[in-house]
Amino acid sequence: MKNIIEISHLNKTFGEVKAVQDLSFQVRDGELFAFLGVNGAGKSTTINIMCGQLPKDTGSVYIGGTDLDTDPDSIKRSLGVVFQNSVLDKDLSVRDNLQSRAALYGITGKDFKERLAELAKLLEFENLLKRTVGKLSGGQRRRVDIARALIHRPKILILDEPTTGLDPQTRNILWKVVGDLRKNEGMTVFLTTHYMEEAADADYVVILDSGKIVAEGTPLTLKNTYTGDFITIYGIQESQIKEIGAPYEAIRDAYRISVPNTAEATKLILQYPELFKDYEITKGKMDDVFLAVTGKELIGGGEK
Repeated sequence: MKNIIEISHLNKTFGEVKAVQDLSFQVRDGELFAFLGVNGAGKSTTINIMCGQLPKDTGSVYIGGTDLDTDPDSIKRSLGVVFQNSVLDKDLSVRDNLQSRAALYGITGKDFKERLAELAKLLEFENLLKRTVGKLSGGQRRRVDIARALIHRPKILILDEPTTGLDPQTRNILWKVVGDLRKNEGMTVFLTTHYMEEAADADYVVILDSGKIVAEGTPLTLKNTYTGDFITIYGIQESQIKEIGAPYEAIRDAYRISVPNTAEATKLILQYPELFKDYEITKGKMDDVFLAVTGKELIGGGEK
């Protein structure tokens, strides 16, 4: 699988603030790539550079094999971007917003009607086409934002915090559409998110802190590297759990033990078979990875 995005030694400063520091990473064609970090970590700066909205200081950006320095227009045509804040014109109807966007890519007349019908069905806003954007709910507006990003069939879809504050129905629609586009059209998706369960579904994850990469890998590799396993044991007394001699916490009708890895869990089960009558083993979560790597928690739009 070839790389569709290649960023090498990227730097960007704003006065004294080093927003992006010697950033290098690759995104493979067709994958779901998650870019994580608290506000101010450098995510949006990197995206704005990739989209040609912000000049870089040093480093190189290649998208689809094209150098951003030599052909930025070609790169812009290959990208569809859903920004954190809606960029739709609130005074225009849904249809007019999408028609003016499509016209920028030369999509007019019958071609526009067909593409509009396709996206309206896919994103479930067929009954909203004549409505003014300012009168839409947050979830409805987000669906139209996504249609705007997809109108010209981009090779890469950039989603910058796409589901923050959304209702569950709209989140489900968004992820179903993204899944279908990846499967049917081989689209690459570049995601920033505060929802760790979304990052857990990614093919590859890069974690940023203060403009630098502090960890990267598949979700499984990151979990195995930065978190242990948890064994939840049901139907035993606290006196019994103490026999094991491992760190534990009481949760509802069970006790949860932390172990460094699955091999250690297996060892304990073999050592104390009489205690492990009813239990389950789970991996640490991406939240645990993020906390271990940055010392911060990633929660709904900021750090804690």
